[in-house]
Amino acid sequence: MAKQKVAMLTAGGLAPCLSSAVGGLIERYTDIAPEVEIVAYKSGFRGLLMDYKIEITREMREKAHVLHRYGGSPIGNSRVKLTNVADCVKRGLVKENENPLRVAAERLAADGITILHTIGGDDTNTTAADLAAYLGANGYDLTVVGMPKTVDNDVYPIKQTLGAWTAAEVGARFFDHVSNEQSASPRTLVIHEVMGRHCGWLTAATARAYMQRTQHNEYIEGFMMNQELKNIDGLYLPETHFDMEGEATRLKDIMDRTGFVTLFVSEGACMDEIVADREAAGEEIKRDAFGHVKLDTINVGNWFQKHFAKLLDADRSMVQKSGYYARSAPANYEDLRLIQSMVDLAVESGLNKVSGVTGHDEDQGGRLRTIEFPRIKGGKPFDLGTPWFKEVMDYLGQKYRPIH
Repeated sequence: MAKQKVAMLTAGGLAPCLSSAVGGLIERYTDIAPEVEIVAYKSGFRGLLMDYKIEITREMREKAHVLHRYGGSPIGNSRVKLTNVADCVKRGLVKENENPLRVAAERLAADGITILHTIGGDDTNTTAADLAAYLGANGYDLTVVGMPKTVDNDVYPIKQTLGAWTAAEVGARFFDHVSNEQSASPRTLVIHEVMGRHCGWLTAATARAYMQRTQHNEYIEGFMMNQELKNIDGLYLPETHFDMEGEATRLKDIMDRTGFVTLFVSEGACMDEIVADREAAGEEIKRDAFGHVKLDTINVGNWFQKHFAKLLDADRSMVQKSGYYARSAPANYEDLRLIQSMVDLAVESGLNKVSGVTGHDEDQGGRLRTIEFPRIKGGKPFDLGTPWFKEVMDYLGQKYRPIH
């Protein structure tokens, strides 16, 4: 059998799984194939193109378990699309007239890599698929095995992506503190903006985790610190449409009665309407290398604040975003278990020359397997028929209807 050499990279945005996944891969290879060399390309596909890499030493292998304690990525991330030639040239990642896929393939060949692990979301793994296809068409013998990372939990056909459970739990913890701001001023509107471009899973799951976290609180009757102050009053997702006038009436009744209103808003909620409004006004909307609208320039939470603060006659309003706090956390227990199962499968697949993305395949009964690259794509919407989501909305007493 030819000598195996493994490379890994993490790419895209952060999620609470990257450090643990890197540590897990190092540990697993060290356990079952200690002779295999391991390198990591720094800052994702950027490091691959620029030949920036970390050699995993014996000392690093021995201490790899420490990586399970941390968030972020110990090998760095970036957003690079190998098929976007113009962007790669503009950023100085390749020279004029160079094909980034070829540059990446030749770097892997020169480094003697036989197995490449990509840890990222749909953009990372579709880029890995492009690379795998190019390698196969040009005679390079390389196995590419991806692991699905995204707090949005929006990758077809994968049931649960790495890091999403943790992000929901940590987002709930974040807002448990922020919710106390309701007591700082009468008639306060607090908007919790949660990550989720096209998918509302994380916003809904964060709301659910927050409700579970606070439902058994003990309060002293007669004080303002009570269940009403800790309630969520509205939940808005990219998949749902709501009647602004009807919601304003419902929420103003709550504001008049309690003196505070809390809204959970996905960063992709109403995005199409906001983008259309701004483009109609002649504003240029910035997009990234993948063509996605740069959400930090849209500011959905501020849009909700502007409209609802006026409609609710709020004296004070604020938007708090848990995204960076939640996505940079270390993995929780549930995610650590999921990471370990996917790491074991990823290593087994790599050694057996099976390319694809590890995950529980929703089209095959939820079985954990290495899913074929062509079947991987992003933008999977949150299923509004999920039983626990109905329970959340029933508790809120909020009416909504699916957008599609």
